[in-house]
Amino acid sequence: MSLTNSVVSPETAKALIQAGYLVRVERSGERIYNDDEFEATGAEMVPAGSWQNAPREDIILGLKELPEDDIPLPHTYIHFQHIFKKQHGWAPSLSRFARSGGTLYDLEFLTDEAGRRVAAFGYRAGYAGAALALLSWAHQVLHPGVTQGPVPLFDSVPVLLQHIKAAIEPAIRANGGQPPRAVVVGALGRCGKGAVDFFLEAGLGQETILQWDMAETARGGPFAEIAAADVFVNCVYLGPNPTPPFVTFESLSAPGRRLRVICDVSCDPNSENNPIPVYSGWSTFDKPTVPVSKDLDGPELRVIAIDHLPTLIPRESSDEYSALLLPSLLSLDRRENEGVWKRAEQIYKDRVAELP
Repeated sequence: MSLTNSVVSPETAKALIQAGYLVRVERSGERIYNDDEFEATGAEMVPAGSWQNAPREDIILGLKELPEDDIPLPHTYIHFQHIFKKQHGWAPSLSRFARSGGTLYDLEFLTDEAGRRVAAFGYRAGYAGAALALLSWAHQVLHPGVTQGPVPLFDSVPVLLQHIKAAIEPAIRANGGQPPRAVVVGALGRCGKGAVDFFLEAGLGQETILQWDMAETARGGPFAEIAAADVFVNCVYLGPNPTPPFVTFESLSAPGRRLRVICDVSCDPNSENNPIPVYSGWSTFDKPTVPVSKDLDGPELRVIAIDHLPTLIPRESSDEYSALLLPSLLSLDRRENEGVWKRAEQIYKDRVAELP
């Protein structure tokens, strides 16, 4: 059974309790942290699903979007709901909060004064994305034409690193002793740094990793350099404005393409702003890759588009995220005047005002 990430770790729960907050934790056999770890902090353990009947003044803190049903949502909620960019189905989802008197602080929109997110899974998302990209490259080299099977989740980063090194070693031998060439776009951000770090830790040399950011992409794509690499990891945050495509079917059809794997860490294939408009639909750890939407000449090209990549290494990614989020959580008792919460609430109100 795969274990899920958590936005609060036992360590951060303990810090909240010591600061005077009452912390209730739902029991779960699917979370990366055991119930016993939270009980040891002094948190009050409650049954799974009891958030629906919690006192109105309670703040409901979670990770992923709520189930798509029609129950009232009258509380204050903190989680990723994926609706503030007007994604598919945003209006019915948002209206559930508005008509019940609830408030949504979306984790993606908790920002500092400069507009930077106060907490993100970005580093570990890039790290995991690079790992899966190498795994997929090795599979294609060793088993051409065979669909890649499920990817295991890992107890720790060292176990992941050992697994990937063992997987790519025979592929490098089969590739004439040449390691894959990689390109990371968005390399200066947290996500991109995670991807570059994994490539280096897995044994790729600096000279085999093309690290691009805004300066290199300013001229506008598509980019022949991406098609000339073996692996491409996109770590660019998908903003509200269109980005010229980094790759197109035309650029990927040019003679000499080496590219076998695209890992779109920032995956949002349904968005018109997606700079990798060559695939549709998401992949999963059970089915880690999807094909591009058109047949192309040259080597097989597969896309990794998993929207929960940090779950590959859930304990480290949860430890990191919860530590980043903790300072903001400690200010929840002052959220009417605290900037991070005021900004997030204003975004919620602005989107509610735009409901049809």
